[in-house]
Parts: sequence; C-alpha cells; structure tokens
Amino acid sequence: QIGAGVSLPGVVAAKCGAQVILSDSEELPQCLQRCRSSCLMNRLPHVPVLGLTWGRLSPELLSLAPIDIILGSDVFFDPKDFEDILTTIYFLLEKNPQAQFWTTYQVRSADWSIEALLYKWNLKSIHIPLHSFDADKEHLASSSLPGRHTIEMMIISLA
Repeated sequence: QIGAGVSLPGVVAAKCGAQVILSDSEELPQCLQRCRSSCLMNRLPHVPVLGLTWGRLSPELLSLAPIDIILGSDVFFDPKDFEDILTTIYFLLEKNPQAQFWTTYQVRSADWSIEALLYKWNLKSIHIPLHSFDADKEHLASSSLPGRHTIEMMIISLA
C-alpha cells in the first residue's frame, strides 16, 4: 500500500490473508510509526513498513519483492503530487508488468485530471463503479462521504 496513512486498507488486506507491505513518505516518521502501531494493535507484527517517497527512487523501492496489487486510498489529494505518484506507480508496474494499481479518490475539483499523466506515463485506467460492489450507499461504514461526495475507484495498469 502506498500512502498508507493510518494503513486501514493494508491492515484489512493483511487480515484477509494477503501478504502486505505498507509504505508512506520516508519524510514522515510519525506516519510510519502509526503504521507500525496499527499493525501491532491488529496482531500483524510481520507486516513490513517502508519509507517510500513518491517520485524518488530509493534502495527500498528498488529492492521490493514482486507485487500483484498496489493499493492507494485517496492518494490523489494534492495535484502537485500527481506526477510523482504516477512516476512511482509506473516504476512498480514496469518491474511487475502483470500488477495493477487499485485506487480511490474523492473528486474535489473539475479542474484536475490524471488522464494526461496516464497517457504520458504509458498507463491506462479502468473505472470501477462503486455500485458494482455496493459501496455507493450513504452512511456506508458510518461515513456520509459516499452518499454526499463523488468518490471514484479505478484500476491503473500498463497501457
């Protein structure tokens, strides 16, 4: 999981049996510590937590084991980060050509789009309607976000 934050998607995936690696910015040690704490509280002490900064090649990024799915929950928050995110995703997908990047985001402005960046980085996306897995209901998981805001899900892969 990139941009793990408090690591909820990664922890859920690990609890369901997936082999997971959590990552967030190497420049945010307190965030990485929250990821570690979340793993310990959920009895997942074996889940690795890595400091990976979007757009930056690092020994940790270069030495990652093969991956199938990259999770990114609401990483497309600040447009200044979009290209760095997709640069990192492109590197990971080139290294793992069958892998996919599964991401969700809240549409905050009609002025931003990642479509041009997907084209630039030779990536393609498939839109996944939230209603296809009953995630479009208002007050889903005690949150009013899905019913009151436009939430998108997409799967990004090499073009």
